[in-house]
Amino acid sequence: MRIVVALGGNALLMRGEKPDATVQLHHVEAAARALAPLAADHELIVCHGNGPQIGLLALESEADPSLTRPYPLDTLGAETQGMIGYWLAQSLRNAGVRKPILAVVTQTVVSAEDPAFSAPTKFIGPIYDRAQADKLAHQNGWTIAADGPHWRRVVPSPEPLRLVEQESIEQLVSSGTIVVCAGGGGAPVVDEGALHGVEAVVDKDLTSAELAIAVKADRLLLLTDVPAVMTDFGLPSAEPLHHLDVDEAERLTFPAGSMGPKVEACRRFVRATGSTAAIGALVDAKAILSGAAGTTVLPVAP
Repeated sequence: MRIVVALGGNALLMRGEKPDATVQLHHVEAAARALAPLAADHELIVCHGNGPQIGLLALESEADPSLTRPYPLDTLGAETQGMIGYWLAQSLRNAGVRKPILAVVTQTVVSAEDPAFSAPTKFIGPIYDRAQADKLAHQNGWTIAADGPHWRRVVPSPEPLRLVEQESIEQLVSSGTIVVCAGGGGAPVVDEGALHGVEAVVDKDLTSAELAIAVKADRLLLLTDVPAVMTDFGLPSAEPLHHLDVDEAERLTFPAGSMGPKVEACRRFVRATGSTAAIGALVDAKAILSGAAGTTVLPVAP
């Protein structure tokens, strides 16, 4: 099968962990070991999140006194693609994958008129308590929002329209190459006769769904740090949803900054292709593909 896998940024750096390179590389190596069995048997495209990582780079850039102004988010997004793509390509090789592996820095076209630019929802960076978040928001002109019991910075997350490198990605996969691409949803650009970056972070799950539809993937897997989609997430009454049909997925409501885009990405892929998509924990990747773990989104009720 041709499979598009999207790794959550929080699966590569757990909430509250120090963002040291050694900590992140440890998680990337675990991700590579989970993906290696899929790579052996299938055509594989690996996308990844970058919320914690781009937030760290943005903090460093804003605090650098040698800069006239901080680096823009599209450029920082490209930086995270290079860093995480390098780690993933190396770790997949070290996990025993013998197929060619290539990390591609990817640009994602968005609309300059997207209403998301005036309504930020995408979480980036570390977690804070409310007092810390308020202070940083005042200092840096951030927008902040609640992320469970914590607070984080939020930035615009426009809809992905297409990937500039889509044709090259499809050619590489068809030739047997494992491609790491669309990191952090791809560096956001607008096409106004010439491409130029914009201040945003595209949702990697929605970009992964767009890419999976475009390359005619057989499966879309969204792998994160939770075992399944939950009802009443974070409450004692929380229950995993093992199967959802696409109509149920449209009726249910989930948080816009976390599980919402994942369910929406699955819905879009299943509606467009008639195939199935799934959400679950990275460590369960092989079981999620077979339907034995996670939440599977189906075209019709089972």
